[in-house]
Amino acid sequence: MFIAMNRFQISPGSEDTFETLWRNRESHLDDVPGFRDFHLLRGPSSETSTLYASHTVWDDRQSFEAWTESEAFRKAHAQARAPKGTYLGHPQFEGFEAVL
Repeated sequence: MFIAMNRFQISPGSEDTFETLWRNRESHLDDVPGFRDFHLLRGPSSETSTLYASHTVWDDRQSFEAWTESEAFRKAHAQARAPKGTYLGHPQFEGFEAVL
């Protein structure tokens, strides 16, 4: 199993915009070989940002990497545009191989 996460720092007051963007976009994941599960996670907030993480579970790293090179990936990310100032920098990717 492989877990892929992207961490997003979102500007204060933009949380609803960010969540609505994710809630309403078509992910194109359901028909992707090796895809198991998705969650958008909201983490701690401070005066400067709110932390979010997208969390996807895959059969293996190869399935995830194949998705990142697919038309489904391009379609899903074409819908990821948010108003200027929503994102505080680029997402930070983290990938994890299950060992237990």
